[in-house]
Amino acid sequence: MDYMKKDKVLVTGGAGFIGSVLVRSLLADGHRVCVLDNLLYGGDGLLGVWSDPGFSFVRGDVRDSRTVEELLTDVDAVVHLAAVVGDPACARHPHLAQTVNLDASLSLLEACRDSGVFRFVFASTCSHYGKMKNAAHHVDETSELKPVSLYAETKVAVEQAVLNRAVTRDLCATALRFATVYGVSPRMRFDLTVNEFTMEMLTRGHLVVFGEQFWRPYVHVADVAAAIKLVLEQPAEAVDGEVFNVGSTDQNFRKEQIVQMIRESHAPGAIVETVQRNEDPGDYRVSFAKIREKLGFEIDCTVEDGIAEVAGLIRQGVIADYDSVRYRNVIDSSAEEASLEIASACVLPQVCGL
Repeated sequence: MDYMKKDKVLVTGGAGFIGSVLVRSLLADGHRVCVLDNLLYGGDGLLGVWSDPGFSFVRGDVRDSRTVEELLTDVDAVVHLAAVVGDPACARHPHLAQTVNLDASLSLLEACRDSGVFRFVFASTCSHYGKMKNAAHHVDETSELKPVSLYAETKVAVEQAVLNRAVTRDLCATALRFATVYGVSPRMRFDLTVNEFTMEMLTRGHLVVFGEQFWRPYVHVADVAAAIKLVLEQPAEAVDGEVFNVGSTDQNFRKEQIVQMIRESHAPGAIVETVQRNEDPGDYRVSFAKIREKLGFEIDCTVEDGIAEVAGLIRQGVIADYDSVRYRNVIDSSAEEASLEIASACVLPQVCGL
């Protein structure tokens, strides 16, 4: 298999926090892009690309096999971002998480293989690593996986299928484990650690931090999009059946360090309360050497850059209703039924047949 041509990419969940950034990047690079999204969190993230001649959209549910199979007939690559994202959302809606994150992902992977799709990129997470044994060491792609939440468990299960050559024969499949994402996106979120801390300290002058001593790696949403595009454009032999952590080794921080960055440059008078937690299911420092050494990936943005970016957004009043539910991944009790109704009512016109 050779390099992927600049042809058509299907992005599931393309209206989301990562997807709306990725879609812009792919279009700018000459790819045609089709987005499949149920718009559970709205479609504002797609407004800036709606009239692009290379863009098309289908409002539908990734669990609807008919919609998925029809879309796959003329795409060259699939970037699978659609998911119930995060531990809290999955814990509150376990059945939805199971059917979307696991069942639909496995069905999509199989459909891609059977439809002759050339590339498949799966959005996974560094939360697989759970709690590290030795805080002085960094975990990497060869480390033991210790999923401690339903979210991580579903992602691990799909990863195993993505990396199984018996499952993905004739399909170049890659899993990307993202660090904790932050930054400004057309589908903005203020429920992500860096974004949330920055918003709380600037607008309220007060923040409560739980488990300030635990480690996490962080990565800007634009760098996540760049990593996905990089993988799509690599020779297949470089990424087929591979898993890559996405981020930078020097961007591992404790929560208390994030607070200090915000305090020093943007909110010196903010009051920060800490709530001690002796056990946190997620405490890990991650090595990102593999993606740097094998693919030449380097980040463009640091956590300090992301903090300044979000702070500017708030100070300039670009977003004033930052408390709105639209900036958080909140799923109401009717979400599952509503998304299935969207799926069953979905009509596939020429809109996705560029």
